[in-house]
Amino acid sequence: MRKDNTNQIYKKSISLHKKYKGKIGVIPKCKIESLDDFKYWYTPGVAAPCREIYKQFNNVFEYTNKWNSVAIISDGSRILGLGDIGPYAGLPVMEGKALIFKYLGGVDAYPIMLKTKDPEKIIETVKIISPGFGGINLEDIEQPKCFYILDRLKKELDIPIWHDDQQGTATVNLAALINALKIVDKKINEIKIAMIGAGAANICIAKLLIKAGVISNNIIMVDSKGILHPDREDIRNNKDLYKEKWEMCKITNKERRKGGIEEAIIGTDVIIAASTPGPGIIKKEWIKKMGRDPIIFAEANPIPEIMPQEAKQAGARVVATGRSDFPNQINNSLCFPGIFRGVLDVQAKTITDEMCISAAKTIADFAEKKGINEDYIIPRMDEWEVYPLIAASVAQTAISQGVALKKISYSQLYKKAKEIIYISRKLTKIVNNFK
Repeated sequence: MRKDNTNQIYKKSISLHKKYKGKIGVIPKCKIESLDDFKYWYTPGVAAPCREIYKQFNNVFEYTNKWNSVAIISDGSRILGLGDIGPYAGLPVMEGKALIFKYLGGVDAYPIMLKTKDPEKIIETVKIISPGFGGINLEDIEQPKCFYILDRLKKELDIPIWHDDQQGTATVNLAALINALKIVDKKINEIKIAMIGAGAANICIAKLLIKAGVISNNIIMVDSKGILHPDREDIRNNKDLYKEKWEMCKITNKERRKGGIEEAIIGTDVIIAASTPGPGIIKKEWIKKMGRDPIIFAEANPIPEIMPQEAKQAGARVVATGRSDFPNQINNSLCFPGIFRGVLDVQAKTITDEMCISAAKTIADFAEKKGINEDYIIPRMDEWEVYPLIAASVAQTAISQGVALKKISYSQLYKKAKEIIYISRKLTKIVNNFK
């Protein structure tokens, strides 16, 4: 039985964060041999690219780092499993996100914490700062406003807008499910899924799974007040505010089940839990009521809804969590660096569901070629070779959907992404040698 070493991880994390005083910084990438070089990089030479951009807006992608820059936007209202801890306490998470962007995707990402929870102010701020960025990553913003902010910005800006808690989580869950179903020999259009939690993550997961082949009526979703169904007056009476949750009430749960988590799980093939940190949210005896060879994705952080060893003891065939110290980590970091690498490289105007599905299939294919088993259904984050593959597949999908400004072949996209990511990893190691 694997020991829970969460407290030891916390202690070392505090020590490391204090030592480095943050995880990211800015390093020049241009050649500087003497102060004389600044006549090109700054005044008077810098006026020349300014003029070229003024003549033609799209030149900004050629002469500046906009082509590779992403803003990580958060108000700190929904940080991991910690909840509403605000913009200051949420900053370490966003720095970590920026670190992963750079190390695994070669993307220059900048944490921008906002001291407001007003969705209109968040939208306006993002629009105001957008000229400096090639993409926007919304992060850890509470629902329901996260849906509204994402939808508005996707409509009003012509650069990719991504909410990682929604789209990233959905993409990696789909990838994990594709291979888990191969292990238990079940088809995606025949399975029943209990979804524990009805926040931004699970609602987006449900939508993407449906697009990928899951029958919506075979999904049973549970929030803190019980199973979702059309008779839930608390949701019906607030359906304008909770329109996404109300939509789930209407399209899922064909059997019109009522009750809580225990009732939702009965007879299902899969549990996807993105809810309250455990342990004990999902009980061992409930898993025994599932169908043949249950699949359990218990993704709450920092403690899963049920610990993997308990789920296995109860009969689960495949178990995944959000943690790196257990097998089968379902983590957004497996997809967003590659996805953004791809959309930036072709200057895509948006990120579509089809691009997410393409990324999920690429992730699943990579693991399958390595040899999947019950403890390996998706790649690990250290298998960096998957990221340029994701980038190339997503970029190609963007081109085929007509949302990319650049048209580049798959082989060229893959080669470029691999080179950028390789250089970024090497630079990180070089910098570490001076620490």
